[in-house]
Amino acid sequence: MKMSYFNWWSAGLCAGILTAVTVIVFIEDRVGWGVSSIILTLVMTISLVIFLVGKPFYRYRKPLGSPLTPMLQVFVAAISKRKLPYPSDPSLLHEVSEAKSNNGRLLSHTTHVKFLDKAAIIEDISPQALQKQSPWRLATLTKVEETKLIINMIPIWLSVLVFGICAAQASTFFIKQATVMDRHTAGKNSFTIPPASIYCLTAITLIMYVTVYDKLLVPFLRRNTQNQRGINILQRVGIGMFFAVITMIIAALVEKKRLHHLTEHNKPMMSVFWLAPQFIVLGVAEGFTLVGLQEYFYDQVPDSMRSLGIAFYLSVLGAGSFLNNLLITVVDSLADDFSGKRWFGKNLNSSRLDWFYWLLAGLTAANICVFMIVAKRFPYKSVQPSQVLADSSVSVG
Repeated sequence: MKMSYFNWWSAGLCAGILTAVTVIVFIEDRVGWGVSSIILTLVMTISLVIFLVGKPFYRYRKPLGSPLTPMLQVFVAAISKRKLPYPSDPSLLHEVSEAKSNNGRLLSHTTHVKFLDKAAIIEDISPQALQKQSPWRLATLTKVEETKLIINMIPIWLSVLVFGICAAQASTFFIKQATVMDRHTAGKNSFTIPPASIYCLTAITLIMYVTVYDKLLVPFLRRNTQNQRGINILQRVGIGMFFAVITMIIAALVEKKRLHHLTEHNKPMMSVFWLAPQFIVLGVAEGFTLVGLQEYFYDQVPDSMRSLGIAFYLSVLGAGSFLNNLLITVVDSLADDFSGKRWFGKNLNSSRLDWFYWLLAGLTAANICVFMIVAKRFPYKSVQPSQVLADSSVSVG
């Protein structure tokens, strides 16, 4: 159930987005922004009531102090004991008993970032000395492994930022394209689709993807790979990045056709439904990568840092948007200096947005190669065998 949680959480979120870009946008265009604001206020009021009703039933994890302090202690202890030799057996590294682990899971030893193991080297094995030993001088093996988890996440985080740039196009340039295309459903006198409503294709695709993936694809893969998730988390993320490349290629081809269509005389504007393929494929890409990243960052962070894991995921989208703005500025400046033609003009008809999409496709393809190297070397969290059974039956909030 925990493995399916983020699939259905994302489906619920997309249901809200779907309602926003269809019903709410329609009311804003046809009735008024004031009416839509009243509706949104009522919706948030109902949401708050539901939240307050459910709050007493939420199971809180007891706070054990700052989750960042143990990481700092590991670094300080490792540096202070940097000249000590490594023990011949990892079992000689300091670890507390399960009874004293404060209901936290004890992690198994890994060979990555081996230098940090020195923080758990025992200098005096007497029980009295161990009890008096400062945590700034002696860390447990689990604390060392938790620090390694955070360090190992940094390359993964950096290697998925390009996907954040691709995802930013859906709410910016993709919508902007829709504003300059024919948005009538069946002729000039038919219903006109609001530009923002075209994003509903991504939301619908993601909801359909989640259903198929969770109910059909995962059980099938589980039988063939013997992996409870069907495929491991980073494989799922990588597949989504591949679909992001396809999205950018489709977007480039459609925009090139739109510009070519525009130069022909006596030709009406292209239908907005030409944008459907790029929105649909992007929905599949987000289903694989964004949902996979939510699960990855939540599952692989130390148990005491769940909120940090969600922050890692959200920062991919935030940092991706900032990098998108930076990339636009740099590319437009370089293009003007070298070729004398700007990629981003005063309007889309005087711009070369298709070139920008080709650039994103190339960057994402190159980034996939980097991601594959990083993901192949990434060690997943490994709980000590004696606690695997307990972990499978007790959820960690």
